[in-house]
Amino acid sequence: MLIVLVGAVPRYHIDQEGIPASRAELAKHIRFASNFTSIVTEWYLIDQEAYKVSLASSLFFAGLLIGNITFGPLSDKLGRKPVYISGLFFDVIFGYVTALAPNYDVFAVSRFFVGIVNGGMALVSFVLTQEYVGKSFWSFTGSLTNVTFAVGIAVFALLGYCIREWRYLALVSNTPGVFFLLLSFMLPESPRWLYSQGKTAEAEDVLQYIALCNGKERLNLKLKPSAGTLRKDELAPGILNLVKQPVLRWRTILLMYIWYVCSFVYYGLTLNAGELRGNLYLNVALSGLVEVPAFPLCMFFIEKSWSGRRKTMTCFLTFAGLACVFTMFLPTNAGLLLGPTLLALCGKMMVSAAFNILYIYTSELYPTVLRQSS
Repeated sequence: MLIVLVGAVPRYHIDQEGIPASRAELAKHIRFASNFTSIVTEWYLIDQEAYKVSLASSLFFAGLLIGNITFGPLSDKLGRKPVYISGLFFDVIFGYVTALAPNYDVFAVSRFFVGIVNGGMALVSFVLTQEYVGKSFWSFTGSLTNVTFAVGIAVFALLGYCIREWRYLALVSNTPGVFFLLLSFMLPESPRWLYSQGKTAEAEDVLQYIALCNGKERLNLKLKPSAGTLRKDELAPGILNLVKQPVLRWRTILLMYIWYVCSFVYYGLTLNAGELRGNLYLNVALSGLVEVPAFPLCMFFIEKSWSGRRKTMTCFLTFAGLACVFTMFLPTNAGLLLGPTLLALCGKMMVSAAFNILYIYTSELYPTVLRQSS
């Protein structure tokens, strides 16, 4: 979401005909009519340079793709906690590089690396959260994890409203990562991952620790050796296992397409919040807050025997698609209640619900040793 505000394009006026060729000359003749700064106002990314704002966003998502592909198998092999903490550490570092970037090139490269570590770290943290609890709590913890994402968008809009200098905004929004990084060292490793690796004693210790933190007395706990523990001469399950088995292969292909659809619609609507008519900060805040009602709806429907994960996700995707299609037929000047903005927000809520279910559904469809690779 950073690029929505730090890449915002304010209204501007050039007091001569044509666009000056040099940046120094452009700085003398351009006047930005805004009370905020952005990379556009600092590096004059207008006219032929305007594509660089979208390029920075594209680089972030290219990094996100790489991070999602690489961090999953790494966490399956090395463990959830070390990969998560390493990703969060570099996420904070590159976030500060973004805020202190001396020029656009450094800014764009930093966004690419933020995408790699942020995407990978976020995925690992979600799986880690799910593996701390029993399966009966997966829908709750999955929804609770995703609702913080929505609230974070609204908080970022509030920060943007209060902090109009883009560098300060980037610094302030990145700084909580330091606090969360320090807290993360207190987290135990995933007991499910430890058990799947044959580290039964360590898994028992983690479960005892969780029980004591929950106010329980010390348990008389003894786990049976994992049937899936690898022998020394066996190769660890990897991403190729997703295509070797027929059931997993078709399951993976279908889920990849659904992930593509959800990501395309969700991020398209989210990043378009800065292009909607009206107040920039209000639009960004609403694009986050409108997701919050989606999560109680998910938790209600996916636990019902007559709806479940698959049917509920299908319905939410259908409603999201219809809302997005109908926005094309409404006039832009029809007001909030009858205009495309309301339908776009409804579509955002529906696709957020589908996205939330997809996270939970995917984690349930794969075994622990392949969950992160999927």
